[in-house]
Amino acid sequence: VQLVESGGGLVQAGGSLRLSCAASGSIFSINTMAWYRQAPGKQRELVATILSGGSTNYADSVKGRFTISRDNAKNTVYLQMNSLKPEDTAAYYCNAHLFARGTLGFQVYWGQGTQVTVSS
Repeated sequence: VQLVESGGGLVQAGGSLRLSCAASGSIFSINTMAWYRQAPGKQRELVATILSGGSTNYADSVKGRFTISRDNAKNTVYLQMNSLKPEDTAAYYCNAHLFARGTLGFQVYWGQGTQVTVSS
């Protein structure tokens, strides 16, 4: 199983970016998908989660600016980031709780990360 993120980059404050994360491999089912971020010198923090049924949850710092969504047919999760601020600068990681062929049950998998840099 692989999770591959894309869509990061450099953007000015107030701009937008859309991150994507596609899960590939022999996957039976995906439960929760999520985005985390880690800024230099800081701990990794949860940004947003989405359940298989579509229920979402957001960190207070991104509510009203970020939107998480998923395409279950494509095993892909998205993060639409609007009104970006310099403090949103971080490496963004996707995370999926899924059940893959050859395993004993649901496990957590991580992507390799994609850098988002917001200039002031």
